[in-house]
Amino acid sequence: MAGSGKTTFMQRLNSQLHSKKRPPYVINLDPAVNKVPFGTNIDIRDSVNYKKVMKDYNLGPNGAIMTSLNLFSTKIDQVLGIIEKRAPQVDHVIIDTPGQIECFIWSASGAIITDALASSFPTVIAYIVDTPRTASPATFMSNMLYACSILYKTKLPMIIVFNKTDVKDAGFAKEWMSDFEKFQQVLRDDEELNGEGENSSGYMGSLMNSLSLMLEEFYRHLDVVGVSAYTGQGFDEFLAAVDNKVEEFNRDYKAERDEILKKREEEAAKKKTKDLTRLMKDIGIKDQGGEEQVDSISDTEDVLDEEDEGAGLVERDEFEGGREYDLPDRKGEINSSTDKGIQDRYKEALKATDDEREAVLKHYMEQINR
Repeated sequence: MAGSGKTTFMQRLNSQLHSKKRPPYVINLDPAVNKVPFGTNIDIRDSVNYKKVMKDYNLGPNGAIMTSLNLFSTKIDQVLGIIEKRAPQVDHVIIDTPGQIECFIWSASGAIITDALASSFPTVIAYIVDTPRTASPATFMSNMLYACSILYKTKLPMIIVFNKTDVKDAGFAKEWMSDFEKFQQVLRDDEELNGEGENSSGYMGSLMNSLSLMLEEFYRHLDVVGVSAYTGQGFDEFLAAVDNKVEEFNRDYKAERDEILKKREEEAAKKKTKDLTRLMKDIGIKDQGGEEQVDSISDTEDVLDEEDEGAGLVERDEFEGGREYDLPDRKGEINSSTDKGIQDRYKEALKATDDEREAVLKHYMEQINR
């Protein structure tokens, strides 16, 4: 959330890794920030001018951030190429996202960036929480619901990081997440949630009780750490949690993502085969089984599924076999029962056409000979 200390956390994490002689590769994805307290290897501000985007597209701050990310995400393949070249020299790539959570998580560009990273590297989401403000049960629940939505949106391992523990210890929050009864007791004691406070809403206590029951299962899939970006306390614990989540990514998430990619490839292969089969029908090529494909297909066949192929279409052999034609070189609606006068006129017209064609051909041949 805004003001939780994400950028300061990035600065301290960068400093901590440098002190361990393991300098990270640093990427800034916030186009609206004026200054960052750490050196960046890749910075979106070098590629996209945030203020110019606002001016050119008549956008507000959030719209400009999303548009800047959209422009940057078109070059994500180049970013991945650079990271892959640096991968043998670094252990960690740390990325600072925009301060507005919805601009990154709920935008198409955010999904493109996270999916692209996760397709090449073990990727972990760190959700930063402002610990002093989370002392309120309502704010705590809001943070947890945000974290839950991000987890299921990104489908990546997540670490809940309670920041600013130098101001207030995160023990109470960890206890609420691990002991359901403790949080229930806090809800019962909160006057505003139970309709006794001046600004209370009577239904809120019941709602948060229900939400806490639902989130109990969600908490089991998280690693929770308390840190202070100001003093550096707890960052060793955070790095240990990252290593744990990398193992979890390789064990669980990578297998799930590989399965998703495999399904996408299979669907693409089926679509390619279907398109190729349709093309073969259009040009009259025989398939691998040696069966002759029809020479022409109607517009109706284009909208039929493969399993319904031919439905509603009448084979030519069903009506051609019983017809008789007086003119062997063409198939028309003239047969023995047709008026002889009409037949004679057709024959004379065809004969005249043939005579005219021969005369034109003879004329051209004479010109060629000359």
